[in-house]
Amino acid sequence: MYCPFCRNPDSRVVDSRLTDDGSAIRRRRLCPECGRRFTTLETTSLSVIKRSGVAEPFSRAKVINGVRKACQGRPVTEDDLAMLAQEVEESIRSSGAAEIDAHEVGLAILRPLKNLDVVAYLRFASVYQAFDSLEDFEAAIDRLRLESEATKNQGPSGTQRPLTAQ
Repeated sequence: MYCPFCRNPDSRVVDSRLTDDGSAIRRRRLCPECGRRFTTLETTSLSVIKRSGVAEPFSRAKVINGVRKACQGRPVTEDDLAMLAQEVEESIRSSGAAEIDAHEVGLAILRPLKNLDVVAYLRFASVYQAFDSLEDFEAAIDRLRLESEATKNQGPSGTQRPLTAQ
């Protein structure tokens, strides 16, 4: 790491800390040549490979803008969208890959969006998964209903509750 003051190619790390959101490391450095201190911020880069083969940096803003359209008219706040984008980025980064296909980003959006708002999920999935017919919508809704029923039949400790006649 070059000293920004004297351009000496060597520096000593005095202190290291994670940033508040844990996405970067802040290092306080000391230049042995001029004795001045400076701070560096180290982050990992994450690239998204688009269908055309072009790589671009991952952007939470693009995730939010894409999901915002599906959430139009739904009771979803900007804070909800920001949390969803953070969750998507964390799940992608946890894979450990420096590059990820745009398709994988879309898949990473679907799970937290389903938890946030099922109508927005269906809207997003209909475009993302290219629903062609009413049957595609019906199949997606049926899957949501089955998942909802399975969740309702879970007890508080995750054990299956007995089904009762209704």
